[in-house]
Amino acid sequence: MKKEDLRIVFMGTPEFAVETLRALVENGYQVVAVVTQPDKPVGRHGSVLQPSPVKQYALSQGLPVLQPEKMKDPQFVETLRSFDANLQVVVAFRMLPEVVWAMPQYGTFNVHASLLPQYRGAAPINWAIINGDTRTGVTTFFLDHEIDTGRMILQQPFDIPATADVEYVYDGLMYLGADLCLRTIEAIMAAEGHPKTTAQSIDAANVQNLKPAPKIFKETCQIQWQQPVKQVYDFIRGLSPYPGAWTTLVAPDGKEAVLKIFKTTLPLTPFDGWGDSNAPSPSGDSKVRGLKVDKKHLYIACTDGLLQIDSLQLAGKKRMEAQAFVNGVKNLENYSVK
Repeated sequence: MKKEDLRIVFMGTPEFAVETLRALVENGYQVVAVVTQPDKPVGRHGSVLQPSPVKQYALSQGLPVLQPEKMKDPQFVETLRSFDANLQVVVAFRMLPEVVWAMPQYGTFNVHASLLPQYRGAAPINWAIINGDTRTGVTTFFLDHEIDTGRMILQQPFDIPATADVEYVYDGLMYLGADLCLRTIEAIMAAEGHPKTTAQSIDAANVQNLKPAPKIFKETCQIQWQQPVKQVYDFIRGLSPYPGAWTTLVAPDGKEAVLKIFKTTLPLTPFDGWGDSNAPSPSGDSKVRGLKVDKKHLYIACTDGLLQIDSLQLAGKKRMEAQAFVNGVKNLENYSVK
């Protein structure tokens, strides 16, 4: 089949997926329809509907857009079938039923932001950084019955610098994923829909080494200070800038406020002894951590060191540098976090 004859349905929702859709359009592929999530209510009363980034781009290119509430809806399935696609490409979308993913002649493949079988799930980029990994990547694979388990087509690794946050890795994998998608389609076309693939074989010996990537919720993002400083450091950068790791700031009078932390610096010198056993704990609660403050810096005690806080945001305020926060809050040394 020639490139111009290949009919593609694209499925995706967030900004991460837009780059792959753009690559398909700009490289002359025939995208016959785009499937994305229904518009999301936003605003104080949810009265405004916000289209997904994928929908916004699709409409700008004059592409037909489908937004099913349920992927098994008979009307949606028949509409999808009417586009007579040879191939479906999925990037950061929802789980598909077999009636959808098995529909095209050449099947349906997914562009996933990890080196499968590691980090199956909704948040592979976040969890790779949270776990302190130094390498991740992108995998393309054919969809199957179980989520993220299908036969792999191509993989491309991506190095994670020691100071990188989610934004850096997200952007890197977004462009890498778009490139890998194009290479995957070329492989599928060259093999008439049957490219060489590799099974995600997992035996009893290594199943315990698999790292999951479940969806992240607000409670997932709470910082647990009773951990080694490197672990807390990785946790914060693995959630920065979005959704943001948070802790509870406790004032001397007991009032509490949510404090998001976006950027930190690991200690460069050996720890001076102010650790888990004698960190200030005004309430006597072992979960409460004391603050250390000087004119320019804010530090929070972990179990084996002080983590320097560089960028933060108090609830109801704008994001700011820690120095501005230190200079703007009186008696900050008497505050604590938990």
